[in-house]
Amino acid sequence: MKFENTGLEQLKSEIERLDEVMHHHGLVRAGQWDYERVTYDRKFELKGDVYYLRVFGHAVEGDVGAHTAIIQLMTPLLGKHYYPHGVEYGEGENFPSSLVKQCEKLLADIKKEVEHFAH
Repeated sequence: MKFENTGLEQLKSEIERLDEVMHHHGLVRAGQWDYERVTYDRKFELKGDVYYLRVFGHAVEGDVGAHTAIIQLMTPLLGKHYYPHGVEYGEGENFPSSLVKQCEKLLADIKKEVEHFAH
């Protein structure tokens, strides 16, 4: 499920500041990066199902590994994990409305914080 028009897609931020904000809201980058791209994840477990809120970004300048990157955020996604196949984001997925609302609030809160120092 895509979270369209969150406003995050228009924001750019220094990677270290972005890492702090995301961590504050329970999203981790961990090993999900390369020198040009990042993915922040938050895991949700509801009634035996596992979901991931994912916020993607790519470096518009600098280097992610050297902590010098300016990251352009992209459209966030909510996906459901299926073992052993992975995460599905498709239109045919049904996501609990309480989870969708929680994710929308998280994304709005993240946007507010990032806007204060965005490029």
